[in-house]
This record gives sequence, C-alpha cells and structure tokens, in this order.
Amino acid sequence: MKLFYSPGSCSLGIHALLEEIGQPFELALVDLKSGAHFKAEYGAINPKATVPALQRDDGTILTEWQAIAWYLAKSNPALELLPADLEGEVRTLELLDYMVATVHMRGFSRIFRARNFTPTTADEPAVVQTGQDVVAHGFKLLDQILGPRAYLLGDFSIADAALFYLEHWAVALSLPVPPGLAGHYARLRQRPAFTRALATEGLV
Repeated sequence: MKLFYSPGSCSLGIHALLEEIGQPFELALVDLKSGAHFKAEYGAINPKATVPALQRDDGTILTEWQAIAWYLAKSNPALELLPADLEGEVRTLELLDYMVATVHMRGFSRIFRARNFTPTTADEPAVVQTGQDVVAHGFKLLDQILGPRAYLLGDFSIADAALFYLEHWAVALSLPVPPGLAGHYARLRQRPAFTRALATEGLV
C-alpha cells in the first residue's frame, strides 16, 4: 500500500493507523504548502486534491479519511480497530463523521484557511473565531464522550486516530484542550505506532 500524505495534516491519523497495522506500506509526500495537491501529477491520483489518499495493493485509490480508516479496520479484523457489534460500528461512524465533518471541516478549516470563507479580509478574524468556537464546542462534547476511559469507545479504535490529529492541531495552535483529551493525546503519543508516525513526519 502507498499513503499519499502531507506532514502534520489529517493524514497523520491514517499514517498512525498504518503503523499500528504493521504491514509494509510506502509514503508518498504531497506538499500542500507548495500546492502540489493541485498539480496534474497528483490530480491523476486524487482529483479531489486532498490528502490522505491510499493506493491499495491492487492499484486502486481510496480517498476520504473515514473511508480509508474503515477499510483498514475491516481488512485487518484481528487487530480489532473497530467494534465487532452493530451498535459499536454505528457509534464509531457517528464519532468519525462528527470529528471530520464538523470539528475539522467547520472548525479547523476556518482557523487554517479563513480567506476561503469570506471575500473580505477584514472579516477573517471573525471567521477564525467562529472556527475556534466550533473546535471548543466539539472538544467539550468529545471530552464528555471520552469520560474516564482511556479511549473513545473503551478500547483503542480508528476513532482515536481521528481525535489524535485534531488534538495535535489544537496543541500546535495553542488552543485549549480539555484535561481528558489532553490525557488522551499524551497516551497516544506514547503508543509506538503514533511515536513512529510523528517521528517520520518530523513532528517531534
């Protein structure tokens, strides 16, 4: 398999999952800062111009964070990266959708790319503040869901890898992180797979 990634982006969570699985994989750098995701070479791989993208062993490309994580969990059932029961599966999907579609796309996207949400430069601080509010509310809810447990669903799952990249962004931006999530982030940073992913991406 080959993971198309950009250091420190949301692809960090998929990178860590691949490290958890332990099967051989390659990394292919897509430099978002230089706009490499908009160039024809990467467009031929993923016309959505986003990371992550996963090239599977049969050559097919899989995109979208949730889909890639779900595929990795389902194709490696022995690792139990996804609850086996229906209720556990739908709760995982519920968490993934909220973290990626809301906390990431409605929150952090406004913080990172305020100019994409308004044609007026003077409005950008307000856009950033809206993003921060979304993240703060999302983190409050996720902290409540985590509660006293080590991981979101009790045992480690793909949902924790999604929360990890959000926590990583918050720490990098010096945004408030609730105590429970701060402990979750520290716990994952100590997992060998996550330590390797961070080191490989130059994030330690």
